[in-house]
Amino acid sequence: MPSEPIEAELGFPPALSPQQEEEFRILDQEGPLTLEHALSRSSQRPARDPEAQYSATQTVVGTPPNEKVSIGDLAAQYRKDGVKIVEFEKGAGEDPREWSFGKKWYVTGTTSFLCLAVALGSSIVTGDMEGPVATFHTQQEIVNLTVTCFVIGFGVGPLLFAPFSEVVGRKPIYMFSMFLYFIFTLPCALSKNVATLVVCRQIAGLAASAPMTNVGGTISDVWAVENRGIPMAIFSGTLFMGPCVGPLVGGWIGQRAGWRWIYWVLFIFLGVCCVLTAFIPETLAPVILRRKAERLRKETGDSSYNTIAEMERLPLSTSLKIALTRPLKMMFTEPIILFMSFYLSFLYSLLYLLFFAFPIAFLEVRGWGLGITGVTFISIMLGIALAIGLMPQQEKVYARVTADGSFPEARLYPMMIGAFLLPSALFIFAFTGAYKHVHWIGVCASGFVFGVAMIIIYISANTYIVDSFSSYAASALAAKTLMRSLVGATVPLFVTQMFHGMGFQYAGLLLALVGCAIGPIPFVFYRYGGQIRTRSNMATKVLRGQGAKGDPDVGGH
Repeated sequence: MPSEPIEAELGFPPALSPQQEEEFRILDQEGPLTLEHALSRSSQRPARDPEAQYSATQTVVGTPPNEKVSIGDLAAQYRKDGVKIVEFEKGAGEDPREWSFGKKWYVTGTTSFLCLAVALGSSIVTGDMEGPVATFHTQQEIVNLTVTCFVIGFGVGPLLFAPFSEVVGRKPIYMFSMFLYFIFTLPCALSKNVATLVVCRQIAGLAASAPMTNVGGTISDVWAVENRGIPMAIFSGTLFMGPCVGPLVGGWIGQRAGWRWIYWVLFIFLGVCCVLTAFIPETLAPVILRRKAERLRKETGDSSYNTIAEMERLPLSTSLKIALTRPLKMMFTEPIILFMSFYLSFLYSLLYLLFFAFPIAFLEVRGWGLGITGVTFISIMLGIALAIGLMPQQEKVYARVTADGSFPEARLYPMMIGAFLLPSALFIFAFTGAYKHVHWIGVCASGFVFGVAMIIIYISANTYIVDSFSSYAASALAAKTLMRSLVGATVPLFVTQMFHGMGFQYAGLLLALVGCAIGPIPFVFYRYGGQIRTRSNMATKVLRGQGAKGDPDVGGH
């Protein structure tokens, strides 16, 4: 499966070293890069030409078979075996990172636009959830499935789209997925029954997951780390703020034009996205290089022209098997992934819970309209913006703590702060949202604090996962995404009943207490994470104070 965990770059400093990132970019695979591993696979691969059977018995001089090697060493080995390695020609504009700034910004802006379309589509329908209930004379829980089914697609879709992008590239996946997303939004606007609405939202959610999988990778394709600051800020904004824009826009549309126009506006927006997608160039390095190698083989008749990715590429069936099984295996065998995913799933669930709980606090308790209720989500967006702006300060803390060598647990400081902020936000929400006589600014203050907590916890936990499993970062993040999406998708099915049945104050109090209960997780892993990693077959083994001479896989710092 594609292994460019761009979410690792949201951390400060990035969780991947330049060498690790280049391996992910050129090979588009994950797993430790060793000669023993690579050459054993090479010896099992049938040759393109019976007369061009490459030897797989040589080793790089001075390199033990099981030691990690660079892409350059691997390329040199294949050249010894008679392979003409196809690489980017410097200065020829073949490498996406050598494209003009204008071309890079078009790719960045367009793909971020796709990410916004997906994030917006997941939550914009919450702007008017009662309209379909009245139209179809059905239950609120059934209509809430339009959010549940869409979010489920976020977790399941990447497991399928990621391996296929290795074969066909990023652009075809974008075009196919956005076209499906576009087409299946139309029946939602025209639906004559609630079944059509729910089924089409499920298909649309599966299709929409592809941009969420690939957009970050596309930014990594075209921007080097030192030039990635502003592009990453744009990507982060669409990734985190996009869901909050949904209720803001959907509330006014639902109030002024009705719930069907929410889908019509989304449909028009997606149409624009499809047009823009048609002009996105391919950015995935292995695919660009493979096309170049195919052209050279055709022009010269020499079958020895190959790329490293071609020589190392697994069959699609194997890639699919890895993509579907490895994340699940890691989820249930790696405590770090299990508990961090559980924490992030609770956090993600709270975001979608607020899409339903804010309307209760403002629509039901205070009697506000749909439009102005949507405006209250700006409070969360302000908290997100502040947290994103402050996260680079983590680099100073990280540098001080890792003066004698980097180690994954150094990533947990922001999460430990967030462990206090999150329940604080929920306590404020519980004791201000329930009462009409309490000023509305209290609820918005809770949203602001939640926005700050969400970002610092999310980025900190994400980079900790990547640092701890840098050779298997894509699978580790896929496991997290799967659990996060499945758990978050269940929220619409119970949140309204929970706040009505328990009472607003006690439902909010329960959430705050859960936040307190899971708060020790980052502190426990800060203390015992190193010991846990040493017992894992997939985690990095470097311990505190040993990073400078320990496993080079850790962050590369």
